Amino acid sequence: MNELEYMNEFKKSYDTIYNNKCPLLYALKIIGQKWKLPILWHLSESEMLHYNELKRCVAGITNTILTKCLRELESDGLISRFQHNTIPPSVEYRLTEHGKSLLPTLNELYHWGKEQIKLNDKK
Repeated sequence: MNELEYMNEFKKSYDTIYNNKCPLLYALKIIGQKWKLPILWHLSESEMLHYNELKRCVAGITNTILTKCLRELESDGLISRFQHNTIPPSVEYRLTEHGKSLLPTLNELYHWGKEQIKLNDKK
């Protein structure tokens, strides 16, 4: 492979990875942040959770980050938000069908991670 062919091949790989054409990187862009997986996991264990319940479930998360993550997950169609017209305001969050479709994958990733921990502990 000459230098020009190599550069063309490198450019194709770079474009695929960094221009959101790689499905895995695109998926990780949506759910790969530190707090999004715990939020999704806790929502999967309940039919719905109020904002403060989520805040208690996800230890260490700040209000700002929780709000940001919830907005992004809602924007990506993984969760839905329902605001009750009460005083004080009450907001519920649920997984959408689109969000529920992610659960088998998260479950497999959980089991894979568990296996990796066991392998690492044997070293």
